[in-house]
Amino acid sequence: MAAVSSSTEYNRMKELKEFDETKMGVKGLADSGITTIPKFFVQMPEVRSTLKPCSKDHAGIPLIDLSRMNSPDHRPRIVDELREAAKNWGFFQVINHGVPVSVLNKTIESIKSFHEQPQEQKAKHYVRTELSGVMYASNNDLFRSKAASWHDFVNVWMSPVPADVDQIPDACRSEIVAWDKEATMVAETVAELLSEGLGVAAGKLREAGLLAAKTISGVYYPFCPQPDLTLGLNHHTDPGVLTVLLENQVVGLQVKHGGEWVDVKPVPGSLIINIGDALQIISNGEYISVEHRVLANSSNEPRISIVEFFNMDKRVESLGPLPELVTPENPARYRNFTIKEFHDNFFSKGLDSKSLVEKLMV
Repeated sequence: MAAVSSSTEYNRMKELKEFDETKMGVKGLADSGITTIPKFFVQMPEVRSTLKPCSKDHAGIPLIDLSRMNSPDHRPRIVDELREAAKNWGFFQVINHGVPVSVLNKTIESIKSFHEQPQEQKAKHYVRTELSGVMYASNNDLFRSKAASWHDFVNVWMSPVPADVDQIPDACRSEIVAWDKEATMVAETVAELLSEGLGVAAGKLREAGLLAAKTISGVYYPFCPQPDLTLGLNHHTDPGVLTVLLENQVVGLQVKHGGEWVDVKPVPGSLIINIGDALQIISNGEYISVEHRVLANSSNEPRISIVEFFNMDKRVESLGPLPELVTPENPARYRNFTIKEFHDNFFSKGLDSKSLVEKLMV
């Protein structure tokens, strides 16, 4: 495995294939005791110059308490808080969301256990089959990105065509199935509140099939020996509708706000929600998707995150701004798009920022 080098004979694709074929992931590299990372992980100079925690003492993304969301006296305030967070940040944390802390901890521990199995046991699941079933690998865009990032993941497709339960690794099978129910409950609750914030019916997003396609990704960020050279996860915006994120207490997530990278400080018992590109389009720009990334982990304690992506049902033929939000005074900012166009855009490149939104602007 080639480390950082100035050799003019460096063959990036060859190195990527060799790394992928080992099925060891970045955890395997970290466990091997390397002190320099392979060259294909090294970010461009303009990215490396930003690889540090936020220099300012920032309060972080909005924190919203959902405990009284069913109270007529408190619901309007919560709707207002969510609308403002989705409009100005695209990210927020929620507490008192209804999921017991014991379930959160059990889910995190199961993903950690999967990734910390012996390499030969995990390797049985290592594939690059996207869009269905179960996929364990390092970097879903390994062969499409400009620079790889320092994480491994296991993806499980939950709907509309769920993975065969027997395909889900034993170490996290029951927890993944249970987490899907909890995260779906939270996503549907938040979607109702966000719909009300747009002035449309509470069930609008769910009933339109905009939360029907679901994928869970259990991500593992091991110690990186050169965190000043690479990222844990490259900067991007989520392409879908809504994302629910559960993480342990190891820092690393950053959100772009006001032209700066802002650290997201873990809050015990909270969940992080963010707006995807598709919801920015559907809301006619009222809500925004924003760039985010994860710094490479400099801690000996692994960073664990469980992300559930909520997306449009592929049987929905085309989507665009909700008709209720388009008026002569507020015309459509985006054209309609097909689900095929959505998938073609995502899988034609590495993780990136708002490429679909930019293509669809009127």
